[in-house]
Amino acid sequence: MTAEENYSPDPDPDADIHEPRLWRANGWTASVIKNDDDDGWAVAMTRDGAAEPALIGPWTMGRDKKNPKPLDKNAFSTLVKTAAEFVRRGEQQLHALLHRSVLVNTATGRITVTLDIVPDDEHPSAQLSAVDAADEELARISVSPGYTLNAASAAAWVTSGYEKPR
Repeated sequence: MTAEENYSPDPDPDADIHEPRLWRANGWTASVIKNDDDDGWAVAMTRDGAAEPALIGPWTMGRDKKNPKPLDKNAFSTLVKTAAEFVRRGEQQLHALLHRSVLVNTATGRITVTLDIVPDDEHPSAQLSAVDAADEELARISVSPGYTLNAASAAAWVTSGYEKPR
C-alpha cells in the first residue's frame, strides 16, 4: 500500500469521540479543562452547533490529585442529562418571560388575555390579545415590549373595550 492509498482526510467532525478529556456523542461534547481559578479541573458541556458551552461545572481530580479523572460512559451520560435539563429550564424560563397569559372573568364569560413579546436587538415588539372561552379572538393590539400584564392590567383592558393601554 502506498502513502497515497493510506491517506485519509480529516476525521469525521460528527464522529463520536471517547477520550479521557474529550467525549462527544448524542449531540453533546464534554471537555475537561483546567480551572483557571484554582488547581482543579472543570468540565464544559457544549451542544453540537453551539458556540458556547451550555454548562460548566467542577470536575473530579484523579487518584494522583494532580490530573483530572478521565471521562467515561456513565459520567458522560450524567453530564448530558444535567446539561440538557439546564438548557430546557432556561428555554422554559425564556418562554414564560416572553409569553404570558391572564384569565379575566366577565359577565359574558371567561376571557384569556395574552402578551407575546418578540425580542429583537433593534426592534422588539409585543402583541396583546384577548380570546373568549370558544377561542374566538376578541382583540389584538401592539403594545410596548415593556408592558406589564397582570390581573389588574388585563381586567382594565377588557373593561375599556380593548382600547390601547397607556
